[in-house]
Amino acid sequence: MADGSNNSKEVFEQALAAATRAVAEDKAMEVKFTADMPGMTGEEVRVPYLPHKVKARDIAEVRGQADSLALKHRYHDAKLHSKLAPGGSLARAVFDAVEDARVEAIGARQMPGMKANLGALAEKKALEAGLGRPSSDESGRLAHVLGLLVREKLTGAPPPESAVVAVESQRKWLEESVGHLLGQLEGKLGDQKGSAILSRTIIAELIGGEDGQSESEDQPEPNAEDDGTSPESQDGEPGTEEGDESQGAESSEDGEGETADDDASSEAALDEMDDTEGEAGEGKHEGSIPWRPNRPLDSLPDMPFYKVFTEEFDEVVKAEELCDLDELERLRKYLDQQMAHLSGAVSKLANRLQRRLLAQQRRHWQFDLEEGILDAGRLARVVSAPTKPLSYKLESDTEFKDTVVTLLLDNSGSMRGRPISIAAISADILARTLERCGVKVEILGFTTKAWKGGQSREKWLQADRPKAPGRLNDLRHIIYKTADAPWRRSRRNLGLMMREGLLKENIDGEALMWAHNRLMARSEERRILMVISDGAPVDDSTLSVNTGTYLELHLRQVIKWIEDRSPVELIAIGIGHDVTRYYKRAVTILDAEQLGGAMTEQLASLFEETPPTPRRIRA
Repeated sequence: MADGSNNSKEVFEQALAAATRAVAEDKAMEVKFTADMPGMTGEEVRVPYLPHKVKARDIAEVRGQADSLALKHRYHDAKLHSKLAPGGSLARAVFDAVEDARVEAIGARQMPGMKANLGALAEKKALEAGLGRPSSDESGRLAHVLGLLVREKLTGAPPPESAVVAVESQRKWLEESVGHLLGQLEGKLGDQKGSAILSRTIIAELIGGEDGQSESEDQPEPNAEDDGTSPESQDGEPGTEEGDESQGAESSEDGEGETADDDASSEAALDEMDDTEGEAGEGKHEGSIPWRPNRPLDSLPDMPFYKVFTEEFDEVVKAEELCDLDELERLRKYLDQQMAHLSGAVSKLANRLQRRLLAQQRRHWQFDLEEGILDAGRLARVVSAPTKPLSYKLESDTEFKDTVVTLLLDNSGSMRGRPISIAAISADILARTLERCGVKVEILGFTTKAWKGGQSREKWLQADRPKAPGRLNDLRHIIYKTADAPWRRSRRNLGLMMREGLLKENIDGEALMWAHNRLMARSEERRILMVISDGAPVDDSTLSVNTGTYLELHLRQVIKWIEDRSPVELIAIGIGHDVTRYYKRAVTILDAEQLGGAMTEQLASLFEETPPTPRRIRA
């Protein structure tokens, strides 16, 4: 491909066409490469030609364009979109931008490669829209900026580099105005109708007059998507009394009817979750990788309480109980292979960190002893007081005997692949090193027993689906190593994280409290809790029947409580994600090679500090 040969381009086009049809789930789709504007008409998708001299960016942009169109073909209903679209050019542009972001987020959440391609496309669109240039017309950029903010909310992807200034200049007022509504889009990812209703509410908040009219007054103009010939436009306008039941439902979607429609769409989503065959966790494959939001904490409202529907099916289990010893040995060997290229770095890190920690140990001398090393400084007493015995001294080391460290590892599906290997390697290195320094280490993990709720959700369904049930999944908390167990006896347990099917969903707030409470039961004076994670909590079953920020708000409350009111010292290591927006003390690493600098300095600074005075914990 690098040489731009016709043969290479032909192979690329054939492969891209096949991939596009696969993503769209339409074997009859025709993919054409053209110099015209990219787009889609019926079963035909048009993507741009590659330039004569091909660069990696060109390939990513073309793939992103094809992915975007394929996702739209699969997840977007053009007639429904036209039916619910507002009047006014700016309102319609915002409406379209939110829908495009929703559709693309479905693919970006599931496939990292597609997420990268769509990111390249977003960069191209930002450049074409002139977002990289200064402008005093912020309203003209509203649709692009809001679309990028929705993309960030739904996928965690930051704005393209060329659009950073434009987005940040409007971020504050947009989040203050409609941030609570943008958060609700998370629960409407697979619900185009519910997403469209939220979009109309967002537009009404931002634009006012351009979308201030009611749904019944808003007559969408015919466009290329439905040519004005849909049954809705022929037989009855949405919101009139003459329409059928579905049209009557549309008339109540604004204002007071929105809450009822939200409930109905949530119920429909749950029914679809029940009835769809081949859902995540039911077959060989463990489902799509869950999305990990990373919103600033100050954009989240306070939540009064956190509920758990049932704890009946939760479990705390030892690693060796989830896997037989032979398989644990095999998985540990696989982890060792992952660490093979780091063998030199691991030894250097361990020695370096050990020197830093041991250098901080307080040493002092004990004098006037009857045995030990002769105290030369007091030999003068032999002359001045010959009847007194010789004085001896001994050096005494104060090691970290009163310190215990808990490593809490995120075992969620989004950690699958390289991130979980980095987490396991990090725990391996930290445990070995701290144990050398006389610090006891406990290693814990957290995930769920099943995708999409498990037995907890089944019990909820049998109870006629009570509203706002709270946490709705079966927790699985794993003990890889207890604080009192030597490392050599527990090392193989970390291999369990390499096991296919272990990593599912994650509820961080409760895991933090579990690890915290185990620390508080220890007798050591100083307790340190170190979280190794890649972002915020996510559990589809819980979030589908509560607010979209339910678990994240609870995590925020737990972190704040531990940091402000508990004697436990909390620190976080983000794997590929910046977790400083959650934790006051955190460091981010992208690969195991970065362990040497970042973690050594962070741990060393942690032990250099004077342990906090124990405080009384109040419920």
